[in-house]
Amino acid sequence: MADAKDERRPAGELEATVMAALWAAGAPQTPGEVQLSLGTGLARTTVTTILTRLHDKGVVDRRRQGRGYAYFPVQDAQGLTARRMHTELDRDGDRETVLARFVAQLSPDDERVLRDLLESGEQ
Repeated sequence: MADAKDERRPAGELEATVMAALWAAGAPQTPGEVQLSLGTGLARTTVTTILTRLHDKGVVDRRRQGRGYAYFPVQDAQGLTARRMHTELDRDGDRETVLARFVAQLSPDDERVLRDLLESGEQ
């Protein structure tokens, strides 16, 4: 029987949780501040590792604060979602087919929003 400590979280769950804490803070946060805001019992070293990985991915930036760093998101949640969508699109060589299948699976409301955005030239 697996102990609760041994259970693995779904991929990206901790990163998403840390990002939510950074967005909610509205100001650069040290790993210790993120750890306190999460209140999940994560070790500060775990939070530091997650923040470092997010920095390496270009999702957060950091500035020197004391002997460490304070981290802040480089995009809002919607910008990050759009970035992920582009990353997935870039993984496949047949962009046209991927886009066609994506559009074919849109709800009528989402299709209307997409058409309106394309026609207005807004991004």
